Amino acid sequence: MQLLKSCHLPAELQPIAEKILHGQRLTPEEGLLLFEKGKINWLGALANYVREQKHGDDTFFNRNVHIEPTNVCVYSCKFCSYSRLYKHREEGWELSLDDMLNIVKRYDGQPITEVHIVGGVHPKLDFYFFKELLQRIKAHRPEIHIKAFTAVELYYMFKKARLTYEEGLQQLKEAGLDSIPGGGAEIFAPEIREQICADKVDADNWLRIHETAHRLGIPSNATMLYGHIESYAHRIDHMERLRRLQDQTGGFNCFIPLKFRNKNNDMSHVPESSVIEDIKMYAVARLYLDNFPHLKAYWPMLGRDLAQMMLSFGVDDLDGTIDDSTKIYSMAGAEEQHPAMTTEEITALIRKAHRTPVERNSLYEVVRRFDEPAVIRND
Repeated sequence: MQLLKSCHLPAELQPIAEKILHGQRLTPEEGLLLFEKGKINWLGALANYVREQKHGDDTFFNRNVHIEPTNVCVYSCKFCSYSRLYKHREEGWELSLDDMLNIVKRYDGQPITEVHIVGGVHPKLDFYFFKELLQRIKAHRPEIHIKAFTAVELYYMFKKARLTYEEGLQQLKEAGLDSIPGGGAEIFAPEIREQICADKVDADNWLRIHETAHRLGIPSNATMLYGHIESYAHRIDHMERLRRLQDQTGGFNCFIPLKFRNKNNDMSHVPESSVIEDIKMYAVARLYLDNFPHLKAYWPMLGRDLAQMMLSFGVDDLDGTIDDSTKIYSMAGAEEQHPAMTTEEITALIRKAHRTPVERNSLYEVVRRFDEPAVIRND
């Protein structure tokens, strides 16, 4: 506690520490000061304090599998290493409905609780194609939670189908959609968006799609792509917009900072952020987004070691077992080229950080607690 109120702090940070310790909301100006002047040991102590106030030592994960229907995409985001334009579609992949259902069937009898579906925005795979996919998955495995389609994908689907956000989301919900992921947010500031992803859904429509989903009882996550050409002020602006929407709806489960990776894309000249900057990003996110219940370190993007480290800097969730079912970050040069962890591996990783592993479902309801240390057998 003494570290949190250290006399060695710059004078302008002392009242910020007091506000955090008393559960008071930070202003955008104070959030910016944390980025600009906060040292990581102090930020980490504060972020860990908030994390433990919310969750103690509990650290969440789930058993999930990703389906990526295609990497063919109408958009040409400069940071993306994953997609292929339609005119070069022979370099990518396109899965059929049967292909995707067979991925789900591969896990019959296994205790996965979530299928996560995201991919490129393919001009020929429309709203009705994906609606049928949801129906077929639910017909085969009714209990599984389907988290599917970023706001970028939904925006394009609804526009082509001439559906309002409410009409489209309601139909998808009836077909089996349980929640939506947080991808496609990137950075909301238009001057940055214009440079890195000018042709896809803007911030206002991204937020409107999530607001509509929340109103219809469809929860979601939120992301931010950091560590490229944005400033600290852009990061705070992004989180401020998310915090305001969460005040209105309460529909966000989790915030996931996503580290920019510079391999095999049109921004390879931009250096990646340092570990110090990564730590600062997660810690400030935990302190600023006071109304987001969970902060996730997506281990296939960060790598296992750095994700584990973040458990001391505000993070309480590591995502899931994945089972080598996503290529989005491996194609951008992430350390995890074939991301997969068994339940034993992910619980061991959490325990080594002196945290308690808790298996959750997609809505953060507890499936199983792993309170006891693993038994090491020598026979």
